Amino acid sequence: MKLRNYIILFLFILSAVSLAQTPDDLMNNANNLYQKNQFTDALKIYKGLVDDGYESSSLYYNLGNTYYRTGELGYAIYYYEKALKLSPGDEDIIHNIKVANSRTVDKIIEVPKIFITRWWNALVASLSVNGWSVILLFVFILFLIYLGLYFRSKRISIQRLAFYSGSTSLVFLIFVAFVWFARVNLEKTNNYGVLLDKSATVKVSPDYQSNDAFVIHEGIKFTLEERLNGWFKIRLADGKLGWLPQNSVGKI
Repeated sequence: MKLRNYIILFLFILSAVSLAQTPDDLMNNANNLYQKNQFTDALKIYKGLVDDGYESSSLYYNLGNTYYRTGELGYAIYYYEKALKLSPGDEDIIHNIKVANSRTVDKIIEVPKIFITRWWNALVASLSVNGWSVILLFVFILFLIYLGLYFRSKRISIQRLAFYSGSTSLVFLIFVAFVWFARVNLEKTNNYGVLLDKSATVKVSPDYQSNDAFVIHEGIKFTLEERLNGWFKIRLADGKLGWLPQNSVGKI
């Protein structure tokens, strides 16, 4: 009887494992539901994957699309921004962020920056830390190859070519290292958030009884400068400062 019970238990576990859906299966199911305009059902699956700890730019992108179709603009922009953080430069994500931002109520005029600052910030943000790491490793290997050619080759022409190419790759290596360091520092120091609520009154201090500073609406993006007792100190692109309850903010 014991052997029979073990066999039944084994078959039960085997059938349960075979019926279990992988994250890819769940993602495909949600995508099919989205294509059939069953956005509420698709949203449950996408959110379930996020709640289970899965993250990818495609998952966040699909969540953004689903929230956009259900009219929840704040959540749509929030997940688009999270997707863009994982895949900087993705044209589809950038396009959808622009479309979503065009529907926001608040049109914030950013404090102007000099050209070189805007160029540098755009360059640093054009790739993720992993992306810049790959480029840094590639250039470093290239430099080592030229260095090896210079010391091992006995032909003057090859040594000369290796010297100039190696010098160029060294300069580029140093430049990419600076960009990589700036990208890592950006990840550590720059925290951004998006307002998830339809609208919110920003306070002068982290207290519901404090004076009102200004009102903002869903989807607006801002810098998170400080967190204190369940409140975020935020800075808008135009320089305005204030405090918001933490549960109103989606931290990117």
